[in-house]
Amino acid sequence: MSLLNFRRIPDVSVPGDFAPFLKDYSIEVMPRTAQKVDEFRALLPQGTRVYIAHIDGTPIDDMLATARRLARDGFAVMPHFPARSIADIATLKDWIARYRGEAGVDQALLLAGGVSRPRGDFHTSMQLLESGAFDGFARLHVAGHPEGNRDIDPDGSMKNVDDALRWKQRFSETTDAQMAITTQFCFDAKPVIAWVDALRAAGVTLPVHIGVAGPAKLQTLIKFAITCGVGPSLKVLQKRAMDMSKLLLPYAPTEVISDLAAHKAAHPDFNIEQVHFFPLGGIKANAGWAIEHAGASGVPASMAG
Repeated sequence: MSLLNFRRIPDVSVPGDFAPFLKDYSIEVMPRTAQKVDEFRALLPQGTRVYIAHIDGTPIDDMLATARRLARDGFAVMPHFPARSIADIATLKDWIARYRGEAGVDQALLLAGGVSRPRGDFHTSMQLLESGAFDGFARLHVAGHPEGNRDIDPDGSMKNVDDALRWKQRFSETTDAQMAITTQFCFDAKPVIAWVDALRAAGVTLPVHIGVAGPAKLQTLIKFAITCGVGPSLKVLQKRAMDMSKLLLPYAPTEVISDLAAHKAAHPDFNIEQVHFFPLGGIKANAGWAIEHAGASGVPASMAG
């Protein structure tokens, strides 16, 4: 059975109670997953921000080919710049020049990256920001970890990740670029709400683009969650795995998004600005879910008037 019926525009008159929360959502792809998509315009709304994940070892030419394709189709391209995978300032400047020259890129996600030992001169996203290489970019995003990150804080605390965000908050006050925090994916709204509120209390007011895993098999999500160090909200998946009636059913992010949307509706100053999808079960499955639940904001570019 086809996941999507692309021959008709989805009914947007009854968008669902959390459709406004999905407005202007973003999504992440990798060059190898992007190659499996025949036409992004049949899946994503016009102008969707598409992050291109730079997994260590991915050739820059593959990243650029994906960026050119997405830009040509009218999407806002935001490539990852993983500090620990960049050899030196010359390499960084070369990547930026090629992204700008070949795909018109003026947005970037800066992160340390998943490499345990730096390949070269950089080991933190803060060094990338300080380099000055991104001067003139319209938008710069940095990584956030609502449930901590054992690579950054081996003791299980939040000290180093919180210190880094406070540094980035101060940096945001020195740049003309719009900045935001894009987070790791989570499965439970409660720790996310507590983390966002704690950030504001600590003076970190950068908008949060909350990471959410798209529809996928439960086993797939548990594997990714363990690999990526997702903490307390992993219990949501483990509890689901113990329910035989749900074990074989695909996971969908309906509950966590509904809970966050309800909290945002009740607290308009809550600092989540957008949803960012990690399509762990496939781009088509994620886009299909968004088309079904995002109302007018989810209509694919090829179907828009």
